[in-house]
Amino acid sequence: MAILGDSQLWIYVLAGIFVLSLLVPVVTVVRSRKLASGPSAESQDGLPVGEIIDNPRLLLPHLLELRQRLTKSLIALVIFVAISFVFSQPLLTVLTEPIGGLQELEAIEVTEPLSVFMRLSLITGVVLALPFIFAQLWLFIAPGLQENEFRYIYIILPFALLLFVIGASFAYFVMLPVAIPFLVDFMGIPTVPRPANYIKFIVSMVFWVGISFEAPLVVFVLARLGLVTAKGLARRWRYALVIIAVAAAIITPTIDPVNMLLVMTPMAVLYVLSIVLAWLAYRPRKQVS
Repeated sequence: MAILGDSQLWIYVLAGIFVLSLLVPVVTVVRSRKLASGPSAESQDGLPVGEIIDNPRLLLPHLLELRQRLTKSLIALVIFVAISFVFSQPLLTVLTEPIGGLQELEAIEVTEPLSVFMRLSLITGVVLALPFIFAQLWLFIAPGLQENEFRYIYIILPFALLLFVIGASFAYFVMLPVAIPFLVDFMGIPTVPRPANYIKFIVSMVFWVGISFEAPLVVFVLARLGLVTAKGLARRWRYALVIIAVAAAIITPTIDPVNMLLVMTPMAVLYVLSIVLAWLAYRPRKQVS
């Protein structure tokens, strides 16, 4: 059995830190359910707009709390960015695997490797800090929610994370190994990518494909609000296919049909899943008499 390299080991440590950081919003959401029915919710929320306009000082406690939450979020961001400096080098090694490693990149500016290192450290720190920032945001808005609204949060949060991870993994493990060789050898012209352009391309591709996989969840929310129906989505499948093709053409970094199909196929499956979720979640909108 081969011994794990240093880069692989550091990546596993980074993944472990991220998983642990995800527990922060989970625990926060579960514990903050008491805020929906607590005395603070009754005393601070539900104020008429006219009363707030006449007496703006009623907003002062909320503004002070918002400043406190933002300060804690900023401190967490600084800490996680500092921690991410340790993981930037092994993360660069992993991100350059689709092209063959760091040795396949070539910098043409003296400061380019340093700027790539700093940018990747910042991105990694933001990703690690996002769960904590979300927890602070949740603590700020939770007192204004009704108890029955917490059920939707329990459904949306895990599925949002799961769909994004699936989309990002699909981009890294399926799309990029096909797209990178096509791009660097297009028309037989050898290409030596620059570190800055390559890392920007990889991060953008993984992020936007991950975001596109959130479509079923968005449809679920819209159906729950009564804005879309499963029947309407099924009836307009031809328009949806055209939109999926256009989106795939924008997301796909290449012009060949193989890569477009790699993107279109899961998006079409997600559209079918969206129809099912819309059927499960649909509630007619209440008519205002």
